[in-house]
Amino acid sequence: MKILTYILLFFWFNLIIAQEKEEKEIIPPFNIKTICFIQNNQVVLPFFKLGESFELHFDDLYANEADYYYTITQYTHDWKPTDLSKVEYLEGLDNQRIITYQNSFNTLQLYSHYNQQFPNKFNRITKSGNYILKIFNEDQEIVFSKKIIVYEDLIKVGAIVRKSRDLETIQQKQNLDFTINLGQNTLQNPKQNIKVSIFQNGRWDTSKHEIIPQFTIGNELVYRYNEETQFWAGNEFLNYDNSIIRAPNNTVMKYTSGDIYNTFLFPNFERKNNRYTFFPDINGLFFTSNRSAENSTIEADYTWVHFSLNASTTFTENKIYINGMFNNYTKNDEYLMEYNSEKGVYEKAILVKQGFVNYTYSIVDKKNKIDQENAIEGNFFQTENQYNIIIYYRGNNDRYDRVIGNGITNSTTMQN
Repeated sequence: MKILTYILLFFWFNLIIAQEKEEKEIIPPFNIKTICFIQNNQVVLPFFKLGESFELHFDDLYANEADYYYTITQYTHDWKPTDLSKVEYLEGLDNQRIITYQNSFNTLQLYSHYNQQFPNKFNRITKSGNYILKIFNEDQEIVFSKKIIVYEDLIKVGAIVRKSRDLETIQQKQNLDFTINLGQNTLQNPKQNIKVSIFQNGRWDTSKHEIIPQFTIGNELVYRYNEETQFWAGNEFLNYDNSIIRAPNNTVMKYTSGDIYNTFLFPNFERKNNRYTFFPDINGLFFTSNRSAENSTIEADYTWVHFSLNASTTFTENKIYINGMFNNYTKNDEYLMEYNSEKGVYEKAILVKQGFVNYTYSIVDKKNKIDQENAIEGNFFQTENQYNIIIYYRGNNDRYDRVIGNGITNSTTMQN
């Protein structure tokens, strides 16, 4: 009986731990590419106003018109299971098959392109909050998942980007000062019941959470921290444009063809010891484009994009990854750069869909954490970055975390 009791306690304890664990996105397999959210024919960050329309797009390189299904699940502000049942936040039924797909046309790399619109005739999200879209195959095995945040526009957020107040990082960091104006909304104990998350350029891996207000003035919550709301400023994203295959440009050195196309980029160099230079970017986003085609969605080809980085340091413990929204800043072997000792450079070839792509090089330590302080690209307070300030609220008697605001600001309006 004692043994049985210990076994039951063991499983009960592990079940509790599993329920309390933060939910992570599931990285797709190699054949699933170009996962993105689309609004008005543009790739966007995964922050959507409740009720507005958006689409999930992705490609399957197996090109066999496989059946894929999706589910929609709500989570708390810290990405743990919600207390609500699915019928309380979803009108209709999920686990629906994605029925909108097309096969590629006139491409060397065959693929099937899938897209799913939300809301749709089968289901509609009825409450704001954190959600995860999970994509399953016909055997109900999960293929990948994506986080989204659905918000209500109930409160206003006023934000200013400033230089760091710390003299040691004044040239490398950006700090957010912001206020939450509650307006005419009656919120219970807002200092305790409001939670804040901040995203720089929509990145999950560098976001900050659980930020509480310093003080209140009337119906405003004031956040004027020195450390808690600081971000390493980074540098403007690098980019390349291969939307016209066979036409090299100032980012593409040459193209070659074979079973599929190869895009060879000009070598990149460390920028951390250079002066800051402004050039426009799209903050890590990308867009698919084949200028010789009528429908880039299915006529843009996949090419092996060859990256090379001339770094002054040879990394033995840390690793270098190629990152951007095109691969959701994934840190796995597919995007890990390899050192070529003969050439003295880091190299990597990645299969990417044709178009205009922002990317950056990230140093990752042994704990799989990004080393932003020693970034190869450098950190410059002048860098243009977009910040999203997500406001969560759960009243004393509420059973889920509402998202009642999405404040957006940009460092182009920086103040000293």
